Parts: sequence; C-alpha cells; structure tokens
Amino acid sequence: MQKKINIQNTTQAMAKAGLTQTAIADALDVSKEAVSQWLNDKSFPRPNKLLQLGKLLKLSLDELVIKDEANAPVVAFRKMKGTKTKDHHVEKAQEMGRFLRHLAPYLPFDTLEMPPVLKQPQCDYAYLQKVALKVRHDINLSPEDIIDFTHLIRRFRELQAVIVPVLWGNKDRHENAVHIYLPDSQTTWVYLNLDVNIHDFKFWMAHELGHCLSPSLSGEEAEDFANAFAGALLFPKDKAKQAYQEILAQPTNSKKIECLKRIAVKELISPNTIYVQANCYAEAHELPKLEFSSSLYGWITKFNQSYKNLSSSLLGDVSQLNARDYIKKTAESFETPFFDTLRHYLKKTNKGAGIVQSVTDMPLLDAQSMHAELT
Repeated sequence: MQKKINIQNTTQAMAKAGLTQTAIADALDVSKEAVSQWLNDKSFPRPNKLLQLGKLLKLSLDELVIKDEANAPVVAFRKMKGTKTKDHHVEKAQEMGRFLRHLAPYLPFDTLEMPPVLKQPQCDYAYLQKVALKVRHDINLSPEDIIDFTHLIRRFRELQAVIVPVLWGNKDRHENAVHIYLPDSQTTWVYLNLDVNIHDFKFWMAHELGHCLSPSLSGEEAEDFANAFAGALLFPKDKAKQAYQEILAQPTNSKKIECLKRIAVKELISPNTIYVQANCYAEAHELPKLEFSSSLYGWITKFNQSYKNLSSSLLGDVSQLNARDYIKKTAESFETPFFDTLRHYLKKTNKGAGIVQSVTDMPLLDAQSMHAELT
C-alpha cells in the first residue's frame, strides 16, 4: 500500500493555523528540507512524525494521508457502549484483513458464485420487515418462531461468511465484533467476541448478518442498517405488535417491566430489543410510544448480567482452557471453517505463530499454543 501526504488538506490547515514550513520543522524537530519533501511528495513522514503533524494541524489520519490501495479491506465494528471508532482502530482491522488475504485461497467455498445480497438496503420499516421475513423463510422459520444461534450460524455459512470466534474479554476493548470484507477475494470474515452476555451476543450475530447482506453500505449508514435489521429479524412486526399491546395494557411502570421481562425470557433476547421494536412498530403505525421510568436501562443491564457470558456457557472456566478444547468446541459450535483454513495455510507455508496472532489479535503466548495445536 502506497501512502502520501494529502497536500491540499495539509497546506489549507497550515494556512488556517498560520504555520510555515519552518514553523512545522521546528515543532516536529526535523529539518525544513524534510517538511518540503513531504509537501512535494518526495518522501513520507515516519509514524511518530506523522502523528505529531496530524495533532499540530488538527487533521485526522484520513484527512492527512492519501492511501492508494487497490481492494483495501472494508471494515465495520460492533462497538462497546460509549466507545468511538478512531483511525487506529480502522488501521488495525484493515491490517488484520491484509493477513486474512493469505488464508482466502484455502477456504472451502465455491468461488464461482456470489452469495445473495440486498440490492438497495435501507432502514424503512416496511422494507426491513420484508427482508426479515424473507431471511426467516430462508432458514425455515415462521414469523412466530424464536431464532436460536444455530439458525444464525447456518445462515452465515450459506452466505460464505467465515465466523472467527475470539476471547477478547468484556472490557478495555473498542469492539465486540468486527466485520472484514475483502473485495479482491470477495470473502467475508466476522469476528465475534464470546466474552459477552448471551442476549447481546445473539443481537450482535444478527447485526453482523445485516452487514453480510449489505456490503454496498459503509460507515454509519452500514451500522444503522445492521442495527435495524437485527431488531427486525429477532423480533419482527407480529411479535412487536403483540408485545406493544401487552405492555401498554399494564397499569403501572413495574407491571410494564415485569411484562417486558416475561417476553425477554421467553424469546431469549435482550429486553432492549423488545422495547425498541415495539416502539418502531408504534411509530410506523402512528401510535403513542411505550414510556418507562428512567430506571428501565439500569434494570435491563441487571437483567442481562443475571445470565452467564457466552464464553462461560460454551467453554466453562476460560482460565483453565487449552488451545485444543478452544478450537474443537468453537469450531463445532459455530460450524466455522476458520481453524481448518488456518491449519492448511500453516502446513502449506510453514509460517510461525506470528500469523496466528495477526489474524486473531490474541496475546502471543496464546497464539503460540494455538499454532502448536494446528501444526
């Protein structure tokens, strides 16, 4: 990948800040000649100087640098609550995608036919309901049926999306899921963090499925569609209508919350999904929205936390987990070809544990254990 300074943005930022090449050179502790070469596309700053230049001119990485990369990996994130996607998050995910390119030829998929995607994905309520019912029909479910993990997993497989189950912890990360699409091989890789509540995990899987169906979208538009699709798929119109009517009929806030809880337990989805979809139904039909006290979101958090994380339910005590059990249990549970693909690549190329670490973003010690198991 070739990188160069965006001369137009840089010179405009310099003029706005009243900075000359000499002033920039002094601030960054480099020669004036070095700055001149950057601005004449004869050289490119070292990483630390590039970071300092961006801060000095108040330019983001995307504003400061022009990247000339054919078929650059396209990434999307299911973020931790309250986090913000920054340049280095995108850079890191794209770098993972570049390593995944090496694995793509070893995938067991038919490369002669593209899996179906949506032509014009949008967040219109009627459209989302139509798409949700179509997907349910494709996985042999009626509008009344409850979607379980098996249904979602097999739909990923049919769409030739590779699930990569990871243990990224339940805090101190920007992302809980990462979607990486490689245009050159037309392959999709979906990283799912198992260290999360089971209700949230089901929503994230449906969210990532939305990304698989809408590769034409990007940025916030893609995230908005994936969120809207996930809600419609897990809790479509008929369910939302019934929930709306049941909750609305309750005389007090506490009774409404108890009703919401009963539905969530039955459906095995987060109460928040039910609440949001019931109000989406209300808005689409010009009905008054459901209203709860401000304690609702605190109650939803406690409700979700009363269930085990998926990693504990699936793998037991993660602190005692070894690479063999992790690979075997997650490969079977998610019906993913990821580990076999990685195994074939490692045996063919004799690559070391570094590639395992690069494509899983796990600590090196864990990557070494997985490498030993796969080879």
